[in-house]
Amino acid sequence: MIYSNNLREEELKNKIALDFFSDFDNTQIINEIDFSISKAHTAPNDIYMLWAEAKKGKSDIYKSFVQLILTIGKKRIYDKKLPPKFLGAFDSEKIAFIEYYKIMHIFSKNDFNWNVTPSDYHTKEFKELYNLAEEILKEESFIYYFEEDEKDIKAFIKDNFNTDVYSLNKIQIDKNNFVNIYYKWLENVKPSINADWESVKKTGIIDADFYLADLLSENNLTLKDKLFVLLKNNYYELDRKIDNEGFIQIRQVNFNDNQKSHNDFWKIYKRPPKEEYWDYIIERRDLLVSQDIRERKGSFFTPRAWVEKSQEFIADCLGENWQEEYYIWDCASGTGNLLTGLTNKYKIFASTIDRADVDIMKERIKNGANLLESNVFQFDFLNDDFSKCPKALQEIINDEEKRKKLVVYINPPYAEAGSITQTTGTGENKTGVATESKIYMVYSGTEIKDDKKIKNKDKNILGKASNEVFAQFFMRIYKELNGCILSCFSKLKYVNSSNFTAFRKIFQAQFLKGFIIPADTFDNVKGQFPIGFLVWDTSKIGKQKHIKVNVYDRNNKSLGKKRFYILDENTKNIGKWIAEYRQKNTENSLGMLNSGRVDFQNQKLVYIKHYVSDTAHALTITITIIIPCSVFFATRHCIKADWLNDRDQFLYPNDNWKEDKEFHSDCLAFTLFHTQNRISSKEGLNNWLPFTEEEIDAKGIFDSHLMTDFINGKIKKENKGGLLLDESPYYKGDEAVIFSYEAKEVFEAGKELYKYYHSFKNVNINASFYDIRGYFQGFKNSRMNAKSQDEKYNALLKNLKNKMDVLAKKISYKVYEHGFLKR
Repeated sequence: MIYSNNLREEELKNKIALDFFSDFDNTQIINEIDFSISKAHTAPNDIYMLWAEAKKGKSDIYKSFVQLILTIGKKRIYDKKLPPKFLGAFDSEKIAFIEYYKIMHIFSKNDFNWNVTPSDYHTKEFKELYNLAEEILKEESFIYYFEEDEKDIKAFIKDNFNTDVYSLNKIQIDKNNFVNIYYKWLENVKPSINADWESVKKTGIIDADFYLADLLSENNLTLKDKLFVLLKNNYYELDRKIDNEGFIQIRQVNFNDNQKSHNDFWKIYKRPPKEEYWDYIIERRDLLVSQDIRERKGSFFTPRAWVEKSQEFIADCLGENWQEEYYIWDCASGTGNLLTGLTNKYKIFASTIDRADVDIMKERIKNGANLLESNVFQFDFLNDDFSKCPKALQEIINDEEKRKKLVVYINPPYAEAGSITQTTGTGENKTGVATESKIYMVYSGTEIKDDKKIKNKDKNILGKASNEVFAQFFMRIYKELNGCILSCFSKLKYVNSSNFTAFRKIFQAQFLKGFIIPADTFDNVKGQFPIGFLVWDTSKIGKQKHIKVNVYDRNNKSLGKKRFYILDENTKNIGKWIAEYRQKNTENSLGMLNSGRVDFQNQKLVYIKHYVSDTAHALTITITIIIPCSVFFATRHCIKADWLNDRDQFLYPNDNWKEDKEFHSDCLAFTLFHTQNRISSKEGLNNWLPFTEEEIDAKGIFDSHLMTDFINGKIKKENKGGLLLDESPYYKGDEAVIFSYEAKEVFEAGKELYKYYHSFKNVNINASFYDIRGYFQGFKNSRMNAKSQDEKYNALLKNLKNKMDVLAKKISYKVYEHGFLKR
């Protein structure tokens, strides 16, 4: 069979499907995979036999395989679909197959950056993966040429894509899909197992051991007797021991739903797998590590690019011969990927909380990893005493001079007792992650009395930082390994967050050098914020008021440098400043300003409405303080939040802002036309109308002229309405507001928008800017749609946005000048 090199890729795929896979129900594209073959199944999942990469003309078949692997890994398709028996690649000349399980381990690489374009063959990641996979592909793949091997191809497909196997009621478990089925088991079966998981983990057993007991069983009896956990009909046996009298002690774990979930789940999947797979599946227990355990262990795996960069920075600080002169200890090593590239195995120590990770590292040593087996050990850094370390490391720890030659090189856990995802309902509080360790108890000044935790404020040297696991690591290192070099990946909270003020009183190491990169370049990390790699000398007291770090984007491109200011207990933030303008009498309210928190990551919490539920951060706006409220609002929103400024703190300003009338009026204009001004006439009187009826050809008379009276200087102190109950140092009410050119441009663009709205019939006379946007854009599930079907409105809104962007840029310069932010 011959295919023309000029065939388009889609046409080639159609011909291949017709010529070789016509017996199968489905040939389709899934999640950017070019070509797949599946057999529809009665279960909720399709059974895939092939995922393949297609190329027109002639191509390097191995590069096509690597592109396919990158596509699958980047999109984590194996998490969403049961993987196929084979991966494939073809062009107009040839087709190749490889069994999925032969390359499955590649997807569990801890130190690989999957966030690259799969089709870009020139990236470092593509070349790295090609080098890793090339030998496997050459040895294990089957390559056939269409012109010469047509019969062989059809015979291969007939022998290996046996549809009878897939037509059974139950899904067969094999090397390819046992990991994916484990994740489904976690969702469906694990919650029904009546186990104290924290207690179980202390024995070295993980939930995957229960899964293995299920998987390698028949009629609910585990067939393999050397597993950590055994299934015995309707319960599990674990932690089998022989006591001093020679009796066997066994711990029993039951189900909390009479085994219903368990039985329902195993009606879908056929177990056990073929016996030839058993040893392989048990050996690859390391692949069965659930997300929550990875987070507890700090397994936000460090991409290879940042590992290399961090070692360059350590060398810059300590000299090019640092690996010969210093000892290195990664005390949160996971499977040891941070130590890749280090050369002197006799001076490297690696410890981790999980026994399985220790076993993986020792297995890696057998396969050539440059580590010394006696220096790799299980150690819980937040609970264990240093006496559990190898003697060689203990000698270093116990010697003050030797400690100065110890580099603690870590990417510690980022888990915390509560997080923004937990408080906003998008995640869960990791109970016990941060508040149960021995180090937490010691450095937070916590004691147990009558089964209750009691904190001694005088002994709480961590302060609010005690909720952060990485802060506990750093404090123990600083206090108990003092003198060492701390080289660490972490969030930047400990440098500038107000929650770390107490922490910084104690942690006063000298900063040497560092860099920051986007957090979401790390495996398992979501969110737009910086992760820093900073090098500290704990033997010296650092007197730095700020640190300057290098900045790199996700592609390792330099973006220059950035300062992070080290704030102390005397530093006042913008929240303290705006709180000074709280009104005693709020009966003449224009609305509420929600001030939120004081850094960029909380920008969405800064808004204006008639009513705000969070009264702790809410400030009633009256006409007397509309200028400071507008200054606060514009300061918080004139600069867009991004990953780089995410942790920057807004501060208490200097006094220069008070006399800057143009700054005041610019901020007022910005506040009137910003989308976070959510004042609505449907919720109360709209005092925020920036135009008179004549200016916008309104359909009727407004219920309030307060804003235009204020702008035009028509409010008098003696006003019987009692609008000016307090003295205002900004506008007396009888002075017209003078707007800059940029602010006038915003008003003109806003006026056209208001005019267009009032050109329609039956409109709301008192509509606010928010009401007008809602009128044109509409709502879905109580959220305003991003765009309108009315193109003229879209054009007017775009024009207003452009003018607002110009004004925002102008205001941003003053934000720094007046000290709301530090450069």
